Amino acid sequence: MTKDSSGQSELILKKDSTHSGVQDTTRHKMRSAASGAGASGFAGGRRGGNGRQSPAIGHFYGKIVDAKTNKGMDGCSVQLVMSIVDTASHSRRDSVVRGAITPSNGEFSFENLPIFGYYKLKLTAIGYKPVDQRVAFNLKDAQSADPDQRLGAVDKDLGNIKMDIDATSLAQVTVTADKPLMQLGIDRKVYNVEKDLSAAGGTAVDVMKNIPSLAVDIDGNVTMRNATPTIFVDGRPTTLTLDQIPADEIESIELITNPGAKFDASGGVSGILNIVMKKNKKAGYNGAIRAGVDKRGGYNFGGNLNVKEGKFNFFGSANLNHRKTVSPGTTERLTFISNPEYLLNQTDSSVNSSHSVFGRLGFDFFMDNRNTFSISGTIVHGTAKPYTNSNITQDSLYNDGYSNSSFTQRYSNTSTDFNNKSGMLSYKHNFPRSGENWTADANYTRGQTTSINQTNSYLYEDPQGPLSSIYKQQTNSSGNNEFITAQTDFTNPLTEKSKLEAGGRVAIRNISNLNNFYTIDSSGNLVYQPLLSSNYNYRDQVLAGYIQYSNSVGNFGFQLGLRAENSNYKGTNSYAENDPSNPGGLKDTVGTFSNHYPVSLFPSAFLTQKLNDDQSLQLNYTRRIDRPSFLQLSPYTDYSDSLNLSRGNPNLKPQFTNSLEMAYQLNYQKNTFLASVYYKYTTDLITRYQTTEVNPLTDSIVLVNTFINANSSYIGGLELIGKNSLTSWWDLTTNLNIYTSKINAGDSIPTAPASFSWFAKINTTFKLPKNLTLQITGDYTSKTVLPPGGTAGGGGGGRGGTVSGNAQGYSLPTGGVDASLKYEFMKNKAASLTFSMNDIFATRRSDVYINAQYSTQHTLRYRDPQFFRLQFNYRFGKVDISLFKRKPKQDDPDNLQNNTDTPLTQ
Repeated sequence: MTKDSSGQSELILKKDSTHSGVQDTTRHKMRSAASGAGASGFAGGRRGGNGRQSPAIGHFYGKIVDAKTNKGMDGCSVQLVMSIVDTASHSRRDSVVRGAITPSNGEFSFENLPIFGYYKLKLTAIGYKPVDQRVAFNLKDAQSADPDQRLGAVDKDLGNIKMDIDATSLAQVTVTADKPLMQLGIDRKVYNVEKDLSAAGGTAVDVMKNIPSLAVDIDGNVTMRNATPTIFVDGRPTTLTLDQIPADEIESIELITNPGAKFDASGGVSGILNIVMKKNKKAGYNGAIRAGVDKRGGYNFGGNLNVKEGKFNFFGSANLNHRKTVSPGTTERLTFISNPEYLLNQTDSSVNSSHSVFGRLGFDFFMDNRNTFSISGTIVHGTAKPYTNSNITQDSLYNDGYSNSSFTQRYSNTSTDFNNKSGMLSYKHNFPRSGENWTADANYTRGQTTSINQTNSYLYEDPQGPLSSIYKQQTNSSGNNEFITAQTDFTNPLTEKSKLEAGGRVAIRNISNLNNFYTIDSSGNLVYQPLLSSNYNYRDQVLAGYIQYSNSVGNFGFQLGLRAENSNYKGTNSYAENDPSNPGGLKDTVGTFSNHYPVSLFPSAFLTQKLNDDQSLQLNYTRRIDRPSFLQLSPYTDYSDSLNLSRGNPNLKPQFTNSLEMAYQLNYQKNTFLASVYYKYTTDLITRYQTTEVNPLTDSIVLVNTFINANSSYIGGLELIGKNSLTSWWDLTTNLNIYTSKINAGDSIPTAPASFSWFAKINTTFKLPKNLTLQITGDYTSKTVLPPGGTAGGGGGGRGGTVSGNAQGYSLPTGGVDASLKYEFMKNKAASLTFSMNDIFATRRSDVYINAQYSTQHTLRYRDPQFFRLQFNYRFGKVDISLFKRKPKQDDPDNLQNNTDTPLTQ
């Protein structure tokens, strides 16, 4: 024993060598009077006559062992509970003062404990009977004048504590692990993909078709409450499109309709759609292999493997996919730019054959029970070869009633090659205080695409006459999309009910796109057309920080947040134009386009009132932003379809959205009902617009589809979702969304009038005899004004496109029915066969009418009606209870994806 200058006695204590996981040397400081460390040194520490606190010098330690093997138990939850007096009610209550998850040797250690008090040690572990025992310091020895006895009194070895295996608990683990198809919460909905029969062997697009609140068109473009959501993968932005992500690699989908300040402010009109990839954390090894075929000879083959041993968890998966799609369609357009007017009738037959390979690999390193490192990477490679054959009849209509017709046969062939690589490095540290943690991660994603499109047009000036002329063109395109993000988050639980969160984020996006346009002469030579070619480069950067505070008083809870973002983008476009100083020559011109917002503030407020144990009410408000996407900014005019020219607008500004939502949730028995009323008001709405200009090659006036910032828009609606377990063998999920929307584009631009529309979806599952399960899904969308806004992008479209607002059009009603039948066999139902069929009655279609300033157009298209596939899946693995690393808890990263009360990303 030594003394420091303050009169404190410092004891150096050597631990028993059997407890190798506990520090070999521990310093305990015991306050005592300068005259000595006798009994009064402890007695004075009790809250009593002199009002002093009990000294925090106590130390409990021990080891948790399996009762049968006497080996140390890994992953056991240890809680030290102290009985304290509630100052408000003057009654005793239990409070957790220490907690830990045991390492592989089963040891635990709690230091700096008040020596006076009533303690209980609570032990829980998966598959074992819980242990609840009283523990205490030896106060009699603590009063001794012998320093060694006093030391033993406050440094107590609890020895080996045995836990018995609970066979009943093991059986219950199997039951409770069976997640429902849909988990509903006021702030988000979680859709568990493994329970979706129809998604087996498909892509993320097939998953989205069955999720309440989501509508999917025939091209795979997704809207949530009539707006395009921001797509995340594992809580981070992605350059992948939905049809590049295999459904069998997805664990769950999270829908967050009105994200708060902790989340990225982009995607203002719509919300966030987060795709959670599979990463099993079961101890031991487990995996699956799968294979399938479809109606048109398409196939898929893949598998995944997870191995968790010691401090490492390895996971990997691979998938090979080939698919062929067929999409017939018709277009009728009346153009009235000048005299004569033109009436066009076009019939298309489109076929796309695609191949893709998806691979994912990663591991988690549990350095100790407070620090976890994770690294993962994804590689995607694919090719697509779409072709479209079109028969086009064009009638010229003159004012005097005269008309003449022409006929064109057009053949368009495209060959596309795409590659995507992404990586993620993350770290999480759990502080000793429960719920306090710090996370940091960095993400890198790079996508590359090259394509060659060749279009041959055969013109007949007289539809019944000979061939008049042939026009051939080719476009060679290449693009790169790079996305870099880094972020950090800190969570600090101030009290049992209050919490402060803060974080920062950096997001950088670099995009380049080269388009070289050629005409093809009669000898088959390519003739470069610089006026129709473009080289566009774009850089977008967002710096963000947020702070968020939450608390609750009785049954009332609130969460207030503020996010600040600094954003800017800069684009350069190189093109060629006539050089006056060199007749007949060309010069390169560089146009620069930029926009800068020093600081934009995005407040959020969430108020929750718990009415009783089964009912709750929530009111929330957020302000968010939609920044224009690359295609909306690119000044390049796409001439691949000479009758449908399109171009971006580099002068677009971001649009800002204020959202207000009220939700009511009722839980009764095994049923859930959720009703939401929402309203979103957007300024500077980014919307499609049709204008006229002169074709630089033909000097003729043509229509160009582009984008503008409209004045404003609004979306309002009522959404109802019901999840019912009608019987032990019948589950039903229903969704009804009634909404209205309106775009205010200005007096000079005609817009579709506001009208009420509705969307309904039913998903029902029947557990039949003989290990059969039947799932039926039906959906219907009424006549709807085309979605206002929703520039989120980031993989939003099935083909990589974005669904943006159109101030001048609407879609006509559509809907369809899908069904899947699954048969499970072999021991523990390890194998299964699933037969699924989409659009059984061939009723789904894209039926769009646009009434613009210079034309009216009606387009009707179908895609893969009555499409079916057969999928085989086999699960394997070995789970060893002794290998479980830790019990999931709310602030554990393993459990975060399934926790509907904890935001998963910034």
